[in-house]
Amino acid sequence: MAAVLIHWFRTDLRLHDHPALLRSVARCRREGLSLLPVAWHSPSVPVDTRWGFARVGEHRRAFRHQALTGLAKRLRGLGSDLWVLDDATAGPLLELARRAGATHVVAEAIDAPEELAEVRTLQDGGLHVDTVWQSSLLAPDDLPWLQGRVPDVFTAFRQGVERAQVQVPAPLPAPTQLPPWPDHLERPPSPCAPPLSAGATDERSSFPYGSSAWQGHEAAALDHLQRYLAAGHPHRYKATRNALSGRDFASHWSPWLAVGALSARQAMAALRAFENERGANEGSYWLWFELLWRDHFRFVMRQHGARLFAARGLSGDRTPQACRHDPRAFARWCEGRTGQPLADAAMRELRHTGYLSNRLRQIVASALIHELGGDWRAGASWFEHCLIDFDVHSNQGNWAYIAGVGTDPRGGRRFNLDKQTQDHDPDGSYRRRWTA
Repeated sequence: MAAVLIHWFRTDLRLHDHPALLRSVARCRREGLSLLPVAWHSPSVPVDTRWGFARVGEHRRAFRHQALTGLAKRLRGLGSDLWVLDDATAGPLLELARRAGATHVVAEAIDAPEELAEVRTLQDGGLHVDTVWQSSLLAPDDLPWLQGRVPDVFTAFRQGVERAQVQVPAPLPAPTQLPPWPDHLERPPSPCAPPLSAGATDERSSFPYGSSAWQGHEAAALDHLQRYLAAGHPHRYKATRNALSGRDFASHWSPWLAVGALSARQAMAALRAFENERGANEGSYWLWFELLWRDHFRFVMRQHGARLFAARGLSGDRTPQACRHDPRAFARWCEGRTGQPLADAAMRELRHTGYLSNRLRQIVASALIHELGGDWRAGASWFEHCLIDFDVHSNQGNWAYIAGVGTDPRGGRRFNLDKQTQDHDPDGSYRRRWTA
C-alpha cells in the first residue's frame, strides 16, 4: 500500500495554472505516493452568521457545486477523483486522513483569518500542511517593497508596481497525468446538487449561472474568457464598466476567479495576447488595473488580517461612522424595501440572482452605511451570503473602503442616490426590470 499525500483544493477549483497541484504531483512522483484530492472549506456550509442568516446562501452553494462537479470530472478524466467534504469542522478531513494513512497536505495559501485558522486546526490535528501562494497576479516576493509589505492606498501600490515594471508570471499548464488514487480507499460518492433557484436562469440576470455557458466550472470559465476577448470587449471596457446590467458591459470574470475555476494569471496572459494581436487601449488597460486592485486587497489583508473585520477597521484612532445595527432597517435593505428605488431594485436583483454590477454594489453599500446608518460589517456579511463571486479579500476590503475604515485615502465614499439614478438609470429601465 503506497503512502498517501492529500491535495486540498480550496478556492482554486481548476487544473490550469495551479502551482500547489503541480507541487503535489511532483512530490508524489518523487516519493512514490498516491494522491488523494480533497475539497473542504468550512464556510461552504450554511453556518449561521451573527446577523441572523445563513453564512452561505443558495446561489453561492449552487455555483460552487458546479465548480466542484467540473473539477471532479476533469480529475476522473486523468484517472483520479475528488473527495468533497461539506462540513463546518475539520473533523471529517482529519478522519479521512487517518483512514488514508496520510500525514501531509498540500494546499493553496490564503492569508485571511478564518482560512489561516483552518490550516492551524489541521496542524493541531497532526497533519503537516504545505501551503503555496497562488491566487494573485503577483507573488509577495516579487513586489518592490521590503518583505512584501505594500502601501495601504491602491494608487501608491499600482504606481509602485508599474514603476518597477514587475512582470506577471506566465500561467502554468495543467497536468496531463496524475498520481494514482489510493488503492485502499473507495471512490467517493458524487455530492448531491443543490436545487437551482429561478434566478439562476432568469433572462434578466447579468450572470445566469444556471445556463450552460455561465456555469461555475473551469471549462465554462475558459470558454467565456475566449469569447469575451474574441468579441473585442476589452477595448470598450472602460466605457461600459459602470453599466448596471447586461452580459457584455463587464468582463464577468469575477465569479470564476472567486471559486478558482479561472486563474488571474490565465486571464492576464489572455488579455496580453489580445493586446499584442489587436492593440492595447485605455479599456484593456483598465482590466489590468482592476486585476491589480484585486491583488492589492489580498496583500492588504495579508498585512492587516483581523483588523479588516473589526468595526474600526484600519482607522486606528480616527473615529469612523458608528456601527449601529438596526435589525429592522437592515432587513428592509436586504429585501429591497428602503424606499430608495435604485438601491431597492439592486437589492432585489442581488437576492434573486446572486450577482450585481460593481456600480450597484457601491451604491447599495453607501445606502446602508450612509443613508441608513447601518453596520458595514452586516452588509459585508449579506454580500457573503448572496454573491456567487464572493471573495473574502475584495468583499471586506471594498466594504471597509466605502465605510471609511479601509484603504480609501478620502475616508470613505458616500454616493448621492439621486445623482447615481440620473447618471446610470435616467430612463428608469433598470428600476422597472427589478420592480417588486
